[in-house]
Amino acid sequence: MRSLFLPTVRQTNWLLVIGFSAIGYALYLRYLAIEQSSVGLACDAGLSTWLCLSRKVATFLFNNTVFGIAAVLAAVLNLIRPSLVLFALVLIAGGLGIVLYNVATSAFAIALLILSLARPVPAPE
Repeated sequence: MRSLFLPTVRQTNWLLVIGFSAIGYALYLRYLAIEQSSVGLACDAGLSTWLCLSRKVATFLFNNTVFGIAAVLAAVLNLIRPSLVLFALVLIAGGLGIVLYNVATSAFAIALLILSLARPVPAPE
């Protein structure tokens, strides 16, 4: 019987850092760049800063549900063949999507991510 896919303690610590960083950056974008009316007015008036560029890119991505779709695709791939890199990608895209208005698809991806922990480790080739 093969063992289940389970990150080691060191890998789990890195995954925690990655997940919290993604959610922290998403919270920063949402509450200090996207929802601030003064920032929106300044960016719409032609201010060209990194904050305005980040706001524009994030708005384009969540309007087209890119965060949720990317999270679901990576979660399905991770469910088929569990991998630490795919796990981290789902954490990043899912965290960004949940905070930045792609809740339904990102939450589905996180649920698939949890299911991937019940999969066996891929056999070495």
